[in-house]
Amino acid sequence: MFEIIEESKNTMHQACKHLGRGINIMEVCGTHTVSIFRHGIRSLLPEKLRLISGPGCPVCVTDQGYIDLLLKLARRDDCIIATYGDMMRVPGSDRQSLETISPKADIRIVYSAENALELAIENPEKTVIFAAVGFETTTPPTAVTVLDAKRRGIENFCVLCAHKLVVPAMEALLAGKNHKIDAFLCPGHVSVIIGYGAFTPIVEKFQRPCVVAGFEPLPILEALADICQQLIDEQPALNCAYKAVVTKDGNKTAQKIINTCFEPADGYWRGLGKIPKSTYHLRDEYAHWDAFRRFDIVEEPKADLAGCRCGEVLCGLIDPPDCKMFAENCTTQHPIGPCMVSSEGACAAWYKYGKH
Repeated sequence: MFEIIEESKNTMHQACKHLGRGINIMEVCGTHTVSIFRHGIRSLLPEKLRLISGPGCPVCVTDQGYIDLLLKLARRDDCIIATYGDMMRVPGSDRQSLETISPKADIRIVYSAENALELAIENPEKTVIFAAVGFETTTPPTAVTVLDAKRRGIENFCVLCAHKLVVPAMEALLAGKNHKIDAFLCPGHVSVIIGYGAFTPIVEKFQRPCVVAGFEPLPILEALADICQQLIDEQPALNCAYKAVVTKDGNKTAQKIINTCFEPADGYWRGLGKIPKSTYHLRDEYAHWDAFRRFDIVEEPKADLAGCRCGEVLCGLIDPPDCKMFAENCTTQHPIGPCMVSSEGACAAWYKYGKH
């Protein structure tokens, strides 16, 4: 173990010395951000090697316009909102959240899309709207539930879909928002579904090293050292340090289920704006279970709340303490931005584990 740590540290120091400048490595996944803090990995890094958090927290990247739509639907007396717990405290443009809006609103915390469908069966007089937020990891269960609802003829259930695709966001970052990213520590959970081969365009088109890693400290250090060695050799490559669960092609069954129910469409991301083919929409044959079409609503982009810099944090342009609200107006007890709300948010991780 100690040999791996020392070898990794040496490689990272050599990379900084070889390049003669700072190195910016983005960990795309929010779970990586938390794990890196929790295990003290930052204390082992050279001063010139900077780990930056990316758009890997599903709650955080959900645009303000979606949050406002969800709150609008929550105020209807003929609906039940079924949501994961992390969404409860995200403020809308009026600073209200699902947690603080009218007590007449019927909002239920669920642990799966299937739980939301069960609510619909138990409450036939109301329409249950499932707030489907997440990346490719949580998209298959939502698809399975929609397919089940259609098969069983459960018509008082629908999905307000905000499922997103990771790779288009990475491409959008490099193409315009943050070209100073030198490499990516790629997400483990998402890669189980899409396969590590999905990151090939990042390496080939943008010449950035990509390494998929798990969430324990040693594999993370080995992945960072792998990236640094690629930078020394000036040979960007796609590697996987999580081969126990991640294959090159991913989970074909899960991909088929997703493609049966959903199709990629242009979508809005907090901080990144509109990204082509980056959001999943329900296919036409499942229109009845699509809350956007059921209620004739359209997601429109909205700006972050005044003073909140979550968008810049998600793009790796600033660290959370660079925001004047961080640890002052915005805390985990009284969050203003979603990056402080979610347990996977960069601001929440910095607040809990970092010095502020």
